[in-house]
Amino acid sequence: MRIIIAGAGEVGSHLAKLLSREEQDIVVIDPDNHRLANLDANYNLMTLKGNPISFKDLRQAGVEKCDLFIAVTPEETQNILACSIARSIGAQRTVARIDNFEFMSEEHQEYFTRMGVNALIYPELLAAQEIYTALHRTWVRQWFELHDGEIIILGVKLRDNAQIIGMQLKEFAQIKHNFHLAAIKRRHETIIPRGDDVIKESDILYFATRKDHVDELIELCGKKTRRIKKLIIMGGSRIAIRLAALAGNEYDIKIIDNNIDTCRSLPERCPNCDIIHGDARDIDVLREEGIADTDAFIALSSSSETNILACLTAKEFGVAKSIAEVEDLQFISEAEGLNIGTIINKKLLASSKIFQLLLDTDSTTSKCLALADAEVAEIEAKPGSKITRSAVKNLSLPRGMTIAALIRDGKGMLVSGNTEVQPGDHVVVFCLSGSIHKVEKLFN
Repeated sequence: MRIIIAGAGEVGSHLAKLLSREEQDIVVIDPDNHRLANLDANYNLMTLKGNPISFKDLRQAGVEKCDLFIAVTPEETQNILACSIARSIGAQRTVARIDNFEFMSEEHQEYFTRMGVNALIYPELLAAQEIYTALHRTWVRQWFELHDGEIIILGVKLRDNAQIIGMQLKEFAQIKHNFHLAAIKRRHETIIPRGDDVIKESDILYFATRKDHVDELIELCGKKTRRIKKLIIMGGSRIAIRLAALAGNEYDIKIIDNNIDTCRSLPERCPNCDIIHGDARDIDVLREEGIADTDAFIALSSSSETNILACLTAKEFGVAKSIAEVEDLQFISEAEGLNIGTIINKKLLASSKIFQLLLDTDSTTSKCLALADAEVAEIEAKPGSKITRSAVKNLSLPRGMTIAALIRDGKGMLVSGNTEVQPGDHVVVFCLSGSIHKVEKLFN
């Protein structure tokens, strides 16, 4: 598949890195040579210094032959125009990153389709939706649904009270349960576990299950459900505004921001929230605003380090749920190892969303979740493929991957060693980053 990415900023670069590992034909176009140089030197892709809204430069990039054109420059108007030009030249499908929530309205979709934009990605909305989900499921680090909730993928961090700590995977498998333990995140490493791997305290476990069995995991992992009523949000960002629109009627929300101009503009955008001018890093400010009686603290400033430290402070005050926006990928593993609840990263969320859109242009694979160093994919098993020739336990699957679940005739089911994959099944696979192209060979 030929994919052209317009924009080598944070989202474009991260997306290019992920896609380049998977033997896709990738071209990144950007006017900044410095940004392109790092990609060109370290990843299996082509770069082109050029203007994403230049007919000449897009033709030079080969847009007339591309299957997917992704515009993720910092300017939404440039992204929309780039997609429109690319589509007119011959791109099969286009995706534009935007910053204006109004563009997401269904009543405007026909307009963008006529312009040549097939899909819009609004990372701040994706982040707000992720936070909204986390507030409803306080014991979960990550939550993802497949096929209208037929299969649930969730991540849970273990504390010292979890009854499964110290178990080997083969021992865990002998317990009657309705889960598939697909991956373990341990400090800086993601492990696709084998039978002799041991579950340890502070591990983040990724399970596949069905929705009617999720509650069984709460006790197994030593967790408790908490009802959130009061929120404090640090930073009046676009994510905060979108979260207030989603959740403003459900929760008592305070937004604290140290910029007076931001505070003056927020009441109109967040009418159901209390707006506080102050520095949420200041312990006295937090005390004054009732941090001790707050159920959840959400740090959405522009600094990853500040967000991490603010959440740690909130935890010291006894706040049950904390959520930090961590945009620096290098800090994610460190943050996950600390006493912070949910980590939000717009780049990973946007990449996951774009991966899902790949299903429309490449029917063999749909990436449903991009972790920092691992991937979850939904892959359709083709007739005659190796994956359909025997029970899973006899397939000699490569290390670094596991089959967690599948959807057959619209119904979800977990996979065990005795499961036989059938042609047409949509199979949920966990694998380490960069190995998905090896996995796909089993399905084709």
